[in-house]
Amino acid sequence: MLKTFKGGIHPPYNKNLTNFKPIEKAILPKKVIIPMGMHIGAPCEPLVKVGDTVKKGQKIGEAKGFVSVPAHASISGKVTAVEPRPWPGGGLMMSVVIESDGKDELFEGVKPSKSLSDLSPDEIKNLIREAGITGLGGAGFPTQVKLSPPPEKSVDTIIVNAAECEPYITADHRLLLERPDDVVLGLEAIMKATGVKRSFIGIENNKLDAVESIQKVVQGKEGIEVVILATKYPQGGEKQLIKAVTGREVPSGGLPMDVGVIVNNTGTCAAIANVLKTGLPLIERITTVTGSGIREPKNLLIRIGTPLIDIIEQCGGFKGRPGKVLMGGPMMGLAQSQLEAPAIKGTSGLLVLEKADVRLYEPSPCIRCARCVDVCPINLLPTTLAKFAEKNMWVEAESYHAMDCIECGCCSFVCPAHIPLTQHIRIAKSHIIALRKKK
Repeated sequence: MLKTFKGGIHPPYNKNLTNFKPIEKAILPKKVIIPMGMHIGAPCEPLVKVGDTVKKGQKIGEAKGFVSVPAHASISGKVTAVEPRPWPGGGLMMSVVIESDGKDELFEGVKPSKSLSDLSPDEIKNLIREAGITGLGGAGFPTQVKLSPPPEKSVDTIIVNAAECEPYITADHRLLLERPDDVVLGLEAIMKATGVKRSFIGIENNKLDAVESIQKVVQGKEGIEVVILATKYPQGGEKQLIKAVTGREVPSGGLPMDVGVIVNNTGTCAAIANVLKTGLPLIERITTVTGSGIREPKNLLIRIGTPLIDIIEQCGGFKGRPGKVLMGGPMMGLAQSQLEAPAIKGTSGLLVLEKADVRLYEPSPCIRCARCVDVCPINLLPTTLAKFAEKNMWVEAESYHAMDCIECGCCSFVCPAHIPLTQHIRIAKSHIIALRKKK
């Protein structure tokens, strides 16, 4: 029986646009914009100034605080601006703008590390931090922080999130097919850094070719098991993945380490392997560029900081009249208003929908059907939380566990009244966080 979780939905997956297309190396960008805050936690402090010459892999932003990672130049060239610029998360972010010199010269300090067998756990974690590695699946949590749980948290299980449940996105699928050795090497580094002897790689059963690919690599490796998961959204959510694989339930307000688990994304594992093999920090990632509004959907290996419009143009540009551009997929992606904003470490996908495919619905009163309750993977009451948000009842929303919402969008997807439930809850969460800061 396939492993899964309670709730969830089965949206149209539309992965057939790119799941058969090999990863293609993007052309060298003429300009990159490197935001100093591409991760959860404290943003970086710029180390360069206008007029400086930098090389690929050179550190250009210093981490400030434990929950932070440095930023690096993804191309060689000249720094033309150090100023706030639009970024995909909305608003402005202090950024370093680099104009390419076309040489793509590697920084002299970038060198392969010692072999994994010769590295200590602390050396591995330091390599990961200095390489600027964050979770590549969504939230962008600094990886070395995940691998450094406090002494009172006893972690005994590592899970690699290879579910890739978000519709349209196929970046991890292609990675599992084309670079399975890197995924496993990165996992082995994580296991050594944490001292954990048991790990699982969770893959949905709509990617059986990826299951076969990764099983060949892990065969004979002690402590690593491939788990086949039922295809269901949001199977890739941390709490849902942990429940499906281990049967453990992360408590309200808790973290995976509270139940002895650390979860890392497939791309994060491959990024760790790349640092071990080449010494190169996290300056590129695989991004699925897809949707009805793209002429030639692709899986591109892009440089961090490439303007979104340049990525779209490498895929033939817009097809028809674009109606919406999302960074990510249709369920959890962020709508983009400025395509000069750059791709960041968390840009797993770029989804372009034609105008005809973007439907706007007028919300109507809730009919109390409870479909949102049935599909909520966290067992919340979305319609009640949305009502609290509409009436600015933030304390009541918090008491009904609004902060446990993972913003997966399942409730909004199934609502026959077309109420933007997820958006209401997101607003409630932002107000609850503001109230907590005041206290």
